[in-house]
Amino acid sequence: MTAEMSHAHTRSGSRRVRRRMIGALAATAAWSACLAGLAPSAMAQDVQAKQWYLKAMQAEEMWKVSTGKGITVAVIDTGVNPDTSSLRGQVLKGWDATEADGDENDDYTGHGTTMAELIAGTGDGGGLKGLAPDAKIIPYRISNTEFQDNHHVNAHDSEDAIRAAADSDAQIISMSFSSDFALDEEREAAKYALSKGKLFFAAVGNDGAAANAVQYPAAYLEVVGVSSADQTGTVAKTSQHGDYVDLASPGTNVPDWCDSTFQSYCDSGGTSAATAIASASAALVWSAHPDWTANQVLRVLFDTAGRDWADDKISTYLGHGLIRPSMNLLKHKGDPGDPDVSPLTLEKTSAAGSTASAAPSGSASSSASPSASASGSSQPPQDKAGDAPVVTGSSEPEGGGSNLGPIAGAVVAVVVLGGGTFYFLRRRRGAV
Repeated sequence: MTAEMSHAHTRSGSRRVRRRMIGALAATAAWSACLAGLAPSAMAQDVQAKQWYLKAMQAEEMWKVSTGKGITVAVIDTGVNPDTSSLRGQVLKGWDATEADGDENDDYTGHGTTMAELIAGTGDGGGLKGLAPDAKIIPYRISNTEFQDNHHVNAHDSEDAIRAAADSDAQIISMSFSSDFALDEEREAAKYALSKGKLFFAAVGNDGAAANAVQYPAAYLEVVGVSSADQTGTVAKTSQHGDYVDLASPGTNVPDWCDSTFQSYCDSGGTSAATAIASASAALVWSAHPDWTANQVLRVLFDTAGRDWADDKISTYLGHGLIRPSMNLLKHKGDPGDPDVSPLTLEKTSAAGSTASAAPSGSASSSASPSASASGSSQPPQDKAGDAPVVTGSSEPEGGGSNLGPIAGAVVAVVVLGGGTFYFLRRRRGAV
């Protein structure tokens, strides 16, 4: 099946039915009014001073309500170094799906470690401060093209890592990798993750100003596709767009580790960072509502997203809008709705009920590594689980410069401005 045929098959049905698309020029959204006039920090040399989105999203206020405690996020990426000052004590036992030399803690580019820090970094030692600093990370290492060129790797590492994450104690899966081509095995793994009650976020890619090819796994129906926005709430020019974008999240001009030596941070960003920050946003909401299902957490994120268009329309650049967890945590907005129906497919899911983990934060996850799925041999469940495209009772962006509306204030057009790119093709799949 060609990529075009796979895309048409995957994105038809519920998602296309639910989307009354609005074009780029019509799609507008906004960050918090507190973003206006944001001045450079006096501690510009401190990497945390460059994390502009923490102020924009009102992180300090949200942390008084939720810090992500009790939530675990599976990070499928280049590996995660658990020994950076910001990640000590935050990383649980994972699995190296590449099956090459090293393990899941050997991050060969620094990219996966950055994603983990953006989600759950403590900020100790001047490192990145995670948006959900009390969440925990389970790392799954997969390969990009350069890594494959120098190692013998498991050809099914992507789908195997997704299945392993689905079988783990993690409630959320964050994958800042993308590919131009849909794979049946990877699609089935995404369905399997949904059937296990997981909330799966993936980057839509950073080639929006050029080819803008549909990217997977973000384009699978069961996955939340995340685009990148800048300090003004404008989607990045590099951020890919299409009917598979579900949410926009801060991503432009976000620091990351320069390389695998972990000596310094560089100015970068893109949909990779946006995906990690969206995953952390979900962790904050889920931690505050541990009895909710993945369906309910996602529905509230859709419901409270910042936008200035009708609730029954979806932007090809911003999806439901700019992610705003504080609208739920600080203003108690958002209708969780039916726990058994997913907001991506409008179908019933086979895994109802909360998946919040009660495992001790310092213990390794006994289900982090795959059982039958290590070589792509395990079979997905026969019943299909879905997500439902729901925007029930969407709250309007709060105006008036309220301190409690993180991502709700100045109107922003979707004519895009720059943004950093971190992109490695890996057989047309790589870190974005």
